[in-house]
Amino acid sequence: MKKEDSKRADIGARIRMAREMAGLSQGQVGKLMGLHRPSVTEMEAGNRRVSAEELEQLAGHFDVSTSWLLGEDEGSSPDAAKLQLAARELQKLKSEDLDRLMKLLATIRQEK
Repeated sequence: MKKEDSKRADIGARIRMAREMAGLSQGQVGKLMGLHRPSVTEMEAGNRRVSAEELEQLAGHFDVSTSWLLGEDEGSSPDAAKLQLAARELQKLKSEDLDRLMKLLATIRQEK
């Protein structure tokens, strides 16, 4: 795989991860951006180049930075981006669901 193809695949994987964490379907993203769903599929697969304007739109819709989508803002660990996206989802939980999740996390840590 050429370096350019690898980079495009990495960007596509980040687009997909951010889309899923934003709770949007490929069709919804397509409508928001004025694209057909297969165009979004091709972006996520790394088969289609993404323009700078499209990257900006995607970042705005997913509430992430363009530098993160490009793989330039890695954070302190490889999982930092996943943690940021997960934190956004946690903010949407009801208080009682958050309490249940915290108990589950405590149980998981104790099992190690």
